[in-house]
Amino acid sequence: MNRRTQALVTAAAAVLLVLFGGGALAEADHPERVVVLPGATSAEGIASGRGSTFYAGDLFGGDIYRGDVRRGTAEKFIDNPPGRNALGLRVDLDDRLLFVAGGFTGQGYVYDTDSGATVAQYQFSTAPSVINDVAVTSDGAWFTDSLAGVLYFVPVVDGQPGPSRALTLSGPAADTSGEFNNNGIQTTAAGSTLLVAHSAQGALNLVDPSTGASSTVAGVSLESVDGILLEGRTVYAVQNGLGQIAEVRLGGDLRSGTVRKVVTSELFAVPATVARFGDQLATVNTHFDTGFPPTSPTYEVVVVDR
Repeated sequence: MNRRTQALVTAAAAVLLVLFGGGALAEADHPERVVVLPGATSAEGIASGRGSTFYAGDLFGGDIYRGDVRRGTAEKFIDNPPGRNALGLRVDLDDRLLFVAGGFTGQGYVYDTDSGATVAQYQFSTAPSVINDVAVTSDGAWFTDSLAGVLYFVPVVDGQPGPSRALTLSGPAADTSGEFNNNGIQTTAAGSTLLVAHSAQGALNLVDPSTGASSTVAGVSLESVDGILLEGRTVYAVQNGLGQIAEVRLGGDLRSGTVRKVVTSELFAVPATVARFGDQLATVNTHFDTGFPPTSPTYEVVVVDR
């Protein structure tokens, strides 16, 4: 048993002790911990909900899990029919909607966060596609496609998702020469600029949501960048191939940035996406090191100090 596997087993046992033994995890003693997704056959996306609630997806199964990072618990929330995927996901708290990228299906899904019911389903593309991640704005949600130089937008009016539209990209974000290209996506608070991670370039690109024009954030090199989280001018960027999360500080105009530090953990097993809960970050272990599709017996959320 290698050190990472041993660490995973130890952390999982600590969680089980809390769940079934009535104990409590002391933050000072256990700054890093694992939350197992019971019954998951794969995993990729994570998003924060209200308080310490998180949502995570079974990549190839399409099911959605809901859990609590403080309690260290998770359970299946949405049991989907075969044929759906679940990659990146984001929560619209005001409208109580969960947006999920549908991966290799070329689809996107919208779920009710109260009931788990499917509110809307979109077929963004019938060509080979990887609908990879999603960002929520004040008026809708943007989805990336890792195989096409296009973004997809789903408007939300009075709490109801409307017909989707495609935005053709130009500039560096339009590059589809890599195996996986546009991946993680976030938006500024005002929604006037999109920040898109390009895995093949190892770059962050700014995208104008009106025109599709893009430019690269200078000074930032992020090998195998995957999911990202933007808060103010701070970006948390998961580098799946390196098994780490980089913290990037952007300049005032967002056109340049600097990697300030890197978060690592022996518990990471090819993390993909990230959410923040106070002073801690939560990411999902994809276990892509076991193959694609992965063959790990368990899939889990890892919570670490940021």
